[in-house]
Amino acid sequence: MILSKTCEYAIRATVYVALKSSRGEKAGIIEVARAIGSPMHFTGKILQTLVRKKILSSAKGPTGGFYLENGDRLFLIDIVRAIDGNGLFTSCVLGLERCSAVQPCPMHEQVKPIRDMLHDEFSRTPVTELVSGFGANGYFLK
Repeated sequence: MILSKTCEYAIRATVYVALKSSRGEKAGIIEVARAIGSPMHFTGKILQTLVRKKILSSAKGPTGGFYLENGDRLFLIDIVRAIDGNGLFTSCVLGLERCSAVQPCPMHEQVKPIRDMLHDEFSRTPVTELVSGFGANGYFLK
């Protein structure tokens, strides 16, 4: 597991909400939780965090729910940073505080290219790309 469980669910929830938004619909907490296979209360907290971090938007009332605005400008890295921070791309794989290019841990040189590749991939993959391939590629979220 590279991402935290919260971040995994946050990405899945965002993709589901983006899919609904692409159809002009909003999604409620219960619907999102079912779609991504996450406990409802946990999903609610994740969705609240995503709204607070301006990843998703929400509307109250009978026609309310969660939705995505400007999905073409939202990249996977934005979700990862909102939930897990930059640790995936900067932290030492062995958990050492002072690991760096100047003072590397025994795994630094092996892991750095992988971290850089993940950073690049997450930086160039918009959420809309995941949504657009949803039907054609048989993607699933739970």
